Amino acid sequence: MKSVTAIKRKIKTSATAIAVTFLVATSGGAFAQEITPEHIKAARGAMAATGATDRLDGILPEVATFVKAGLIANRPDIEAEISDIVNKVAISLAPRRGPLENEVATIYGNRFTQAELETIQVFFSSETGIKFLNQTPTLFREVDEVSKVWRQGIVRDMAKQVQEKLKEASLQ
Repeated sequence: MKSVTAIKRKIKTSATAIAVTFLVATSGGAFAQEITPEHIKAARGAMAATGATDRLDGILPEVATFVKAGLIANRPDIEAEISDIVNKVAISLAPRRGPLENEVATIYGNRFTQAELETIQVFFSSETGIKFLNQTPTLFREVDEVSKVWRQGIVRDMAKQVQEKLKEASLQ
């Protein structure tokens, strides 16, 4: 079962994606532009402010846990040794996280101008932006709840009205 923190990260990331999509839609976005070091710096600032790559932090531990579980299932007698080896290998792979962050920054840089990225960082670093990110899980949950109720009403009313129209047209 996923932890509440992991779920919040996914929702936070989704909220960020929605907000970023809104910003692109309203600003025109930037595509296929030259990415300067300052532009990458702005991308990293926007990523940090929105928590855009926070969910990537869990990949290595998740993979390590998966590998451990598979190996230990086959050799429970050497569980401690397997855990130790997997942990060491995981630590040795940790430096590969940096290049992933660079790739994500490049993706952001390709989609947004430096000015847009700076605006994103300012907004999501502001009290309102932080509140937006923190409230997003609750907002998504509440919107999901009301949309389910709305959907049920639409299903009920559509079925009723279609039946009435079919009856009126002597098709029933």
